[in-house]
Amino acid sequence: MRPHDLVPSPDPTAGLVPTDAGTGTEAGSGTGAVGVGQAEAAVVEHYPRLVRIAYLVLPPSLGQGRRVLTAHALVQRSLPRGDTGAVPPLPAVPRARRPEGAGDPGYRYVRDRVLRQALDASRPLRRRALPRRAQFPPLLPHVWGLRVFPRSGGADELALDQWLSALSGPGRAAYVLRHLEKLSDPDVRQVLTAAGAGDPGSALAEADGVADGSRGAELLRSSEFDACSLQVRPTDLMRRRGHTRAAVVAAAALAVCGTLLLLPGGGDGAADVPYTRNPAVEAALDPDRLVRAAPTAWRESARRDFSVWPARGSLSADRVLLRRALTAWSAPGEAVRVTSTPGTPSGPPMGPPQLLFAGEVGAARVVVLHDGLRVVRYAETTRAPGAAGNASLDFARTDGADAAGSSALVAGRSRDSVRYLTAPWVRDVSARDLLDPAGRPRPVRRDANGLTERLPSPVQQRACRSWQGLELAGGGSLTLVTDLGELTPAQLTYGPPGAAEDVTGTAARASWARTACLLPGVRAHGVRSVNSWQYARQRLPEANGTAGWVCTRAETWRGTGSRVMAQFQAPAEHPGAAGTVVARAEDSPACGVREPRVLAGVLWQSRAGQWYVLAAGSSQLASVTVAGGGVEGGSTGHVVAVRSREGSRPELNGLLPDGTPVRPLR
Repeated sequence: MRPHDLVPSPDPTAGLVPTDAGTGTEAGSGTGAVGVGQAEAAVVEHYPRLVRIAYLVLPPSLGQGRRVLTAHALVQRSLPRGDTGAVPPLPAVPRARRPEGAGDPGYRYVRDRVLRQALDASRPLRRRALPRRAQFPPLLPHVWGLRVFPRSGGADELALDQWLSALSGPGRAAYVLRHLEKLSDPDVRQVLTAAGAGDPGSALAEADGVADGSRGAELLRSSEFDACSLQVRPTDLMRRRGHTRAAVVAAAALAVCGTLLLLPGGGDGAADVPYTRNPAVEAALDPDRLVRAAPTAWRESARRDFSVWPARGSLSADRVLLRRALTAWSAPGEAVRVTSTPGTPSGPPMGPPQLLFAGEVGAARVVVLHDGLRVVRYAETTRAPGAAGNASLDFARTDGADAAGSSALVAGRSRDSVRYLTAPWVRDVSARDLLDPAGRPRPVRRDANGLTERLPSPVQQRACRSWQGLELAGGGSLTLVTDLGELTPAQLTYGPPGAAEDVTGTAARASWARTACLLPGVRAHGVRSVNSWQYARQRLPEANGTAGWVCTRAETWRGTGSRVMAQFQAPAEHPGAAGTVVARAEDSPACGVREPRVLAGVLWQSRAGQWYVLAAGSSQLASVTVAGGGVEGGSTGHVVAVRSREGSRPELNGLLPDGTPVRPLR
C-alpha cells in the first residue's frame, strides 16, 4: 500500500543538484597570472561566499561581532597590489563536487588569501614573534554603537558551531573546504599547505571527527553562518551614555583647567562630576535583590507556575556567579552567545528577576532566572568562567504558564543528551519511549534540587528508532513532555480540541507511537504544546483493514505560528511506524479550539494494485465529495473512498449540516 499526498503540488526542485554544486569542469582553467581587475571581479561576484568562509575559519573566541567585522576586513584586504604570478591549477574533480566559482583562478587566488589571513588570526600572539596584521582587531569596517551578528539557526547549526569551535584553525578550514567548497582531500591538503598550515593531515583528521558530516554542506549554507545577512542590536546603552558623558566632562574639564593654568595665578580648584544612574538597572544587576520564593510557596499559592518555584541549587548563594549572569543578561557583549525562541524578546530585565536555580550541571555552571514573561538560562564552562566564548544566554517565552507548562525546564544539554530541572510539586519522574506504547516507563533519578540524570535527547538523532518522553507525576495529573531543542519542553496531549487530556490511555499512546517521529517538523519553533487527535477511522476498500486519520496541532507560547499536520495512518506491522503526512498548514485555526474540524485526503493503492482517493473529515461534516481529474464521487458522512488512477489530483469539498462549506487542510 502506497499513500501519496493528494492536495499539495509536487516540489519542482526535488532531485535537482543545488545551484552551488558546480559550474563545469576545471580542465583548461590551467595556469596564468591573476590581474587586479580579475581578482576584484572575483571578490565582487563571490563576496558573500568569501565572507562566509572567513567567518567560519576565524576563531569563535573573538565573539560574533568581531568575527563578522574581521571576516569582512579579511576579504576586503585580499586584493593584490599588482598582477600576480602563475596560479597552480587544482586537479579536475567530478561535476557534482565542484564549488561555485572554482574554475575562476581569480576566485581561487582570493579565497587562498582569505584562508591564509583567517589562519593567521587563529594563531596566538607570541612574545618573540612579530604579530601578523590579521591578529589585531580590524580598523575598518567599524560599527559604532551597534552589535552585529548573524541570524540564529536551529539546533543542528548550534551543534555544528560548537563542534567547529573545538577545532583548530586548520581543522575548521579543512572542514569548510571539504563541505562548502566541495574539494577532495588532496586538494584540501594543497590549499592548506599554500595557506601556511603546518600539518594538513592533522587538520583533515580533526574535520573527520565533526558530527553531522553528511549534512555539512547544508548546515554551512544556513543563515547561522551568513556574515552578510546580519541582525543589529544596540550595545550597552547605559554604559555608552556614561562613557560619552565622562568623555564630554573630561574634555570640558581639560579645557577649563588649561584656561585656568594660562591665567595669572593659575587655578587649583576642582569640581565633583555628577553621575546619575538608573535605579531599575542597578536593582536588576544586584544579586542581593533577586526575588526568591519561599520553599513552601508552591504549597500555599492559589496557582502553580514559575512564580512559586523556590531558589534551588548549590550555587544559589554565589554572588559572583549571579552577578555575572545578571550582567550578561543586561549587556551580553560579544563574548556571550545569545539564543532565543521565536517571538521572545532578549532585552534586559525591567527589575530584579526571580532566581529559580543556580548550580553545576555537568561541566557547566548554570543560572536560571524568571521575570514573569521569560525564563532565562545563563551557562558558563567551569574551566574558564567569564572568558570569551565560554558563556551562553538562552531566552524562552513562558507567559501564561500553568502547572503543566511550568513542570520542567531544560537545565543542560549536550550533543545527544539532556537534563531537566523539575518543578517542586513533581513527585515522580519516568522516561517513556513513545514508539513503544505497550512498554513500561523507566524511573528517572533526581537529586535534591530536582535535577534529573542525563537522558537521551530525541532532537539530534538521525534515525527515529525511539523517542524519549518524560512523564511527570504530581498535582493529580500525569504530564507528558518531550524535548524539542528549546529551553522549555513541549507538553503532549491527546483528544479533540477543547477537551484534550494527558497521554495516559491505550488509544492515546497508540496514536502518539505513530506520531512522535513527525515532531522534528515543529522543533525549535517556540512550541508550548502538541495535541494529537484521531478525528476519523475508515474501513479501507477491498478488505485492506482500517486506517486512522489523525490531526496534530502544535501551539506556540507566542500564540501565532501554530503548525497543523493531517496524517493518514494505514495498518502497519509495527506500532511505532510513522503515519503519512498528507497535509500541512501554518497559522491555521483548523484542529484548534476556534475551528475544531478538519478535512484531508490521500491517493492510496490497495494490495491488489487498485488506486483510490480516500478522504475523511471530522464528525461535524455531513458529506464529502471528490471531483476533478477524471475522478468523481462522494458520500453522506465524513469519510469517502472513490476509485481513481495513479497521479490523479482531484479536489475535495465538505459540507456541514447547515450547508457551510469546509475546505481541505492545505
